[in-house]
Amino acid sequence: MGIITAIVVYFVIWWLVLLMVLPWGNAPPSQVKKGHATSSPAKPRLGLKLLVTTGISAIFFALFYWIQASDLITLRPA
Repeated sequence: MGIITAIVVYFVIWWLVLLMVLPWGNAPPSQVKKGHATSSPAKPRLGLKLLVTTGISAIFFALFYWIQASDLITLRPA
């Protein structure tokens, strides 16, 4: 696997994990400020979610790379 392919695979994994992590811990505020949506999260903690996403994605990418490098599942044409 080339470096460009590895970057693309990591980005796809990262994006999918981000979409799964975003709803974690979201709760609407008890007092809604004027001009804000009633469904917006009180404390979105995006920085923490980005760090968690990066860590989980690194684990999944390492697992994918190990499976691909060990030829347990081959992605090459027969």
